[in-house]
Amino acid sequence: MSITDTRPAEDQPTSAPPVSGGRPRSGARRGLHLHPLALRLHFYAGVFVAPFILIAALTGALYAIAPTIEGFVSRDLLRVETTGPEQSLAAQVDAAVATRPDLTLVAVAPAPNDGDTTRVLFNDPALGASERLSVFVDPQTAQPVGESVVYGSGGALPLRAWLSEFHRNLHLGEPGRLYSELAASWLWVIALFGLVLWVHRVRKRRARTAAQWLLAPDLSQPRRRKLNWHGAIGIWILPVVLLLSATGMTWSTYAGENVTKLRQELSWTTPAVSATLPGAAAPAPAPGGDHHAAGHTAPAPVDQGARIAQLDRVYAAARAEGVTQGAEIAVPAKPEQAFVVKEIRLPGTYTIDAVAVDGENATITDRLPYADWPLMAKLTNWGIAFHMGLLFGLPNQLLLLAIMVGLITVLVLGYLMWWQRRPTRKATRLALATPPRRGVLRRTSPWITVPLVLGAIVVGWFIPLVGLSLLGFLIIDVALGLAARAQPSSR
Repeated sequence: MSITDTRPAEDQPTSAPPVSGGRPRSGARRGLHLHPLALRLHFYAGVFVAPFILIAALTGALYAIAPTIEGFVSRDLLRVETTGPEQSLAAQVDAAVATRPDLTLVAVAPAPNDGDTTRVLFNDPALGASERLSVFVDPQTAQPVGESVVYGSGGALPLRAWLSEFHRNLHLGEPGRLYSELAASWLWVIALFGLVLWVHRVRKRRARTAAQWLLAPDLSQPRRRKLNWHGAIGIWILPVVLLLSATGMTWSTYAGENVTKLRQELSWTTPAVSATLPGAAAPAPAPGGDHHAAGHTAPAPVDQGARIAQLDRVYAAARAEGVTQGAEIAVPAKPEQAFVVKEIRLPGTYTIDAVAVDGENATITDRLPYADWPLMAKLTNWGIAFHMGLLFGLPNQLLLLAIMVGLITVLVLGYLMWWQRRPTRKATRLALATPPRRGVLRRTSPWITVPLVLGAIVVGWFIPLVGLSLLGFLIIDVALGLAARAQPSSR
């Protein structure tokens, strides 16, 4: 996955050597191999896009271990040392409501494990979108231990939310999201073309061409150690890098919108349990969904005390129905709505079962087992949980941290190779680097170029930042070619 080609002249492809001005020799045979084209695209993307990927990798390394950092920094809110039987859920919520009678109760997340606190969640008009106020309650004593703003469906506390935004947009708002979208959009392209280059090198440079040699850096060539480590580490991290790139694009602005539309067209969207009670006049969306945007609308009058009194039997009915993992109970804002009990993303939780429960008689009015989710919705959920470091806890986070360190190493090695290859003559000192030879499209068979160009158009439309930057690379390449062609005549 090299930023550019650092091989000596005798290592360069010899099937169609160029003449002065970058034109192939007359009658040169067009090759079916993709290597020259991959080399040129990998070069330009590496030089111009890799800095954005490097920033994303550095911030991603912090984001990867954010859940563990949060657990340590906020342990006084998340953990308690008291023992004994738990108080009723209603008693815990009553204690939290007494501390914030000015706010509207919207949800409760019972303590998922021994030693954890219960979260009682309120809408606060002073908070931003996707933010709620949580009062943390000791389940054994029903005493509040503190409060904090929490963010999103994952319930991130301020430090983790800050690291998340830092990774997402560098705290620059919507303009800052362009950096992360550009990085996520190009990461898979650079990685796959780097794979083409590495396979070509392994097959051509080594006596042993077995598949395992793709994973082993060849240390027998001291002058090529950077390149060999660059390629081998790139292969090690490739599967996870592709997954992170795909899941990262789902959060992006432009590509993410197209991903959402595609999922809707193919019925791959995440399903939701209905919160509408049987016989209700009009359907109502389930409260407590992702980002909890509905919670900021003004609710109709409801007897909050009666709702709190129903919590224990509602939770018991949901657990009897199979919602046995850590869950959040969305408290209805209207009389015609049911409670929605939905499992939340926690380390080691691979399903998100949900049920709707009538608070009056604790009967199940709707159910949505995770087994009924579309396959792509399940894969998306698992991929996002993995990206957030929540799929299988600390090992997940350590794996992500190792991948980010590997990606940073690959990028740094790429730029070290670029620095070694940089122009040193006065006439070319201002150039960024010596790119691979020109005319690769003219020397490549139409059987390769036509599908590749059509694929580039489709990808550029679906992932706009790739399309625009690819067009920019083409303009730069043409300009450099014209300048090189005009140079001899000006002497």
